[in-house]
Amino acid sequence: MPPKNPMLLPQYAQRLPAGPFLWSPLMRCDGPMTPDLPRRTTLLAAAGILLTTAVIAPSAGASETSSDTVRFSSFNASLNRSLEGELVMDLSTVDDPQAANVAEIIQRTRPDVILINEFDFDAEGAALELFQDNYLSVGHNGAPGISYPYSFTAPSNTGVPSGFDLNNDGTVGGPDDALGFGFFPGQFGMAVYSKYPIDRAAIRTFQNFLWKDMPGALLPDDPTTPEPADWYSPAELAVLPLSSKSHWDVPIEIDGDTVHFLGSHPTPPVFDGEEDRNGRRNFDEIGLWADYISPLRGRYIYDDDGGRGGLRPGERFVVAGDQNSDPFDGDSIPGAAQQLLDHPRVNDAMPPDSLGGIQASLRQRGINVEHDGPARFDTADFSDTAPGNLRADYVLPSSTLDIVQSAVFWPTAGSPLFRLTGDGSFPAPSSDHRLIWTDLIL
Repeated sequence: MPPKNPMLLPQYAQRLPAGPFLWSPLMRCDGPMTPDLPRRTTLLAAAGILLTTAVIAPSAGASETSSDTVRFSSFNASLNRSLEGELVMDLSTVDDPQAANVAEIIQRTRPDVILINEFDFDAEGAALELFQDNYLSVGHNGAPGISYPYSFTAPSNTGVPSGFDLNNDGTVGGPDDALGFGFFPGQFGMAVYSKYPIDRAAIRTFQNFLWKDMPGALLPDDPTTPEPADWYSPAELAVLPLSSKSHWDVPIEIDGDTVHFLGSHPTPPVFDGEEDRNGRRNFDEIGLWADYISPLRGRYIYDDDGGRGGLRPGERFVVAGDQNSDPFDGDSIPGAAQQLLDHPRVNDAMPPDSLGGIQASLRQRGINVEHDGPARFDTADFSDTAPGNLRADYVLPSSTLDIVQSAVFWPTAGSPLFRLTGDGSFPAPSSDHRLIWTDLIL
């Protein structure tokens, strides 16, 4: 779906995957949608399809994966806190109810490899260890504990002072002038847990890749001046990274094979102005992975150790994370998610889905009944005024990997596990996002 703003077309054309886009606004994964049918009817039809035929996704409490599959997962778990060090303090006990609910969700879905977004970073890795020892390893409400011998975390751009007035409000300092939005360095960070060895020597991080160094970068424009793409000064662009948190390539070694686990968390495409600096950054953060998995297009990319290029032809990967972009609804630049979903090297043949997502849209109503995208694929329970529930989180394997099954952990209101997710209230029992997983045959 090309950008609505025609000024973006030249840059957008440089970002298209090397192959035809298969997406059409009149086609959905449920089949063709008649344009003049009310959207409410479409939602009800989608619900009927799942309730009267075999449901693709397993039940909310999923069992262990079979011996010949590997379960990859992504979960924006909202394990972020308001103050630096607060997450470590909360995880130092076994009494934090939100952390316990997050752990129980992971225990009931039992991923082999999981990326957790919004997990505050600390340089000592204390939070990473404490969450394993005090929450993941401890059974909750009959769900057995789960152990991950391997884990990884790294610094995030969130909360790191830039020294510049990046939001152009006349003052320097605060979360909106940081390299990535945050009240302290490392807030809203990331973590990886794995049952399989991580090739630590081969990990690549892209925290410091500069936005201006991306070909065709959608740099924001100051609408009050005649010059193009001038929201940021040259001095600001010399320090402003593309990644609002970081982009990680974490190689997972699975029975002699390597799968590149590509984790990120692009900025939400909102909380800005007419210049759309966050929407444009979101688009390009997603686009970095689209280029990274394209051997020819990714040659410009450099990592934090100075290594250049992306994945080589034939290398297998899984893109994971809260991309903050729904392919049909919400506020991201149209086509942002499609950079990956329609990429010829990406397998999106079986998106994670749930009955709980359908039920939530029909029950909560609001803008949800106006959405174009199928509610079964929603992964986030946002405000029903705007933007509504969205597909924001992804586990996207390479086209060389076969998907066996996938699901969104979104229990229906009648499920005993509904207590783990709730119904859009704040604060949520766990997170306003849902854990998603995909089983792959290597």
